[in-house]
Amino acid sequence: MAAAPAGAGDGASTATAAARASEEEARALLPASSTPDGYADEEDEDLEERAYEAAEKVIVCISDGPDLETGGDDAALCSSSGAAAPPFSWRKLWLFTGPGFLMSIAFLDPGNLEGDLQAGAVAGDTLLWLLMWATAMGLLVQLLAARLGVATGRHLAELCRDEYPDWARRALWLMAEVAMVGADIQEVIGSAIAIKILSRGYLPLWAGVVITALDCFIFLSLENYGVRKLEAVFAVLIATMAISFAWMFTDTKPNMKDLLVGILVPKLSSRTIRQAVGVVGCVIMPHNVFLHSALVQSRKIDQNKEYQVREALRYYSIESTIALAVSFMINLFVTTVFAKGFYGSKEAGNIGLENAGQYLQEKFGGGFFPILYIWGIGLLAAGQSSTITGTYAGQFIMGGFLNLKLKKWVRALITRSFAIVPTIVVALFFDTSDSALDVLNEWLNVLQSIQIPFALIPLITLVSKEQVMGVFKIGPNTQAVTWTVATLLITINGYLLMDFFSSEIRGPLSGALLCVAVLIYASFVLYLILRGTELSEKIVKAIRNSCS
Repeated sequence: MAAAPAGAGDGASTATAAARASEEEARALLPASSTPDGYADEEDEDLEERAYEAAEKVIVCISDGPDLETGGDDAALCSSSGAAAPPFSWRKLWLFTGPGFLMSIAFLDPGNLEGDLQAGAVAGDTLLWLLMWATAMGLLVQLLAARLGVATGRHLAELCRDEYPDWARRALWLMAEVAMVGADIQEVIGSAIAIKILSRGYLPLWAGVVITALDCFIFLSLENYGVRKLEAVFAVLIATMAISFAWMFTDTKPNMKDLLVGILVPKLSSRTIRQAVGVVGCVIMPHNVFLHSALVQSRKIDQNKEYQVREALRYYSIESTIALAVSFMINLFVTTVFAKGFYGSKEAGNIGLENAGQYLQEKFGGGFFPILYIWGIGLLAAGQSSTITGTYAGQFIMGGFLNLKLKKWVRALITRSFAIVPTIVVALFFDTSDSALDVLNEWLNVLQSIQIPFALIPLITLVSKEQVMGVFKIGPNTQAVTWTVATLLITINGYLLMDFFSSEIRGPLSGALLCVAVLIYASFVLYLILRGTELSEKIVKAIRNSCS
């Protein structure tokens, strides 16, 4: 800081005192996790599992104030005043870029691609508007997750550990692990299918599973060389997907008028309701909410300085929006390609990940580079990237809920084992049947749909609490919008579950067991929604009075 000009001592002292008073007032309203007595107490820091150690974080604030000696761009990247954030900087946006693109992988995993191709084959371009709005809803949820992580300095799993009683915390952890394993099986199978395609069937499905399991550790080892190296790998994988599916898009020459109408004009019929539910249901991945709240902590932010938190939230919002815009375009390419090739055809209802490449090859032929292999490359990039982020999310979930101080490779090994062992069994059992894989995929989608409330409700509850978020808690209007979106998503997934179980469950015993499971499930969801509200306190008081 530069010295005050001569003759301005009293004014400078007054200004300094006012600034300090203002900073103290702001600090008092900051999240509990950033205060000396809050969650992130410095004395307890070594005792708690952290998403990133201090040495691992990317420094985004080059200097702690205007650097009068250099006077360069570095000085403009930070602000010495707690009252205002520095002006927008493209260089600083670049430093913040990374977490949002890792988060966007969940919108591009093989499960989403299968939902895209089935929506295109069965409904044509008529569900593109729903894909766009579903992506927008997903963006809102992910921005809340980023807000929680930046403002508190802790991720969702860590905060749930402190927020809920032991039995509820363990139940939430179990649900998150089940959701992650279900997603991971889909992702590994998708990657294995791509390897089978690219090897011309020489490598069977189980071999692709083993390869995917091993190369995941190779990619994650890049984190030892810095977070930015790992983010660069994901950037290459996303670019590979974008180029592959854009190539397919241009090769098939879709009708641009139908595409624009599909995006701008909402249409929904009873014949395409299942595909519509699938499009929305694939957007919110429970483990991705936990992941994003942890990823944003890879940048070094001082939660004691309000302007730094607000600045980080601004850059993360821009970056996440760009990342999901890219993911929307990739999903649009896939939907449009299959709409062009198979909408209204007899094959439309039979296309899945396993046979999609062959159908594309038969429909559009070779060309300069066979479309079968273009599809395989894009699917491989989707499977590999989503598998790595799934393992990454598993580490945060396990460490956050259980507060386990384990080496990263040990946590990665445990997380991988949860998914790889059942996936190899699945690959050996289903390798000879395309239809069996499709049935498995339906069950895995159901498994993940069940878990959605157990990520969304804690997220919205925590981000709405002043004790947790301080001045960064969301306001009443935002709360109303987020609860509306959450209700919509839970209702849509509830419809999917009812439709699925009504066709799969037969017999009085199975029906009775399902009713008991639904009652327990609904009770836990209701508990999470009402916990800490006046209504829940009245219910507890009434129960106690009736028992006494």
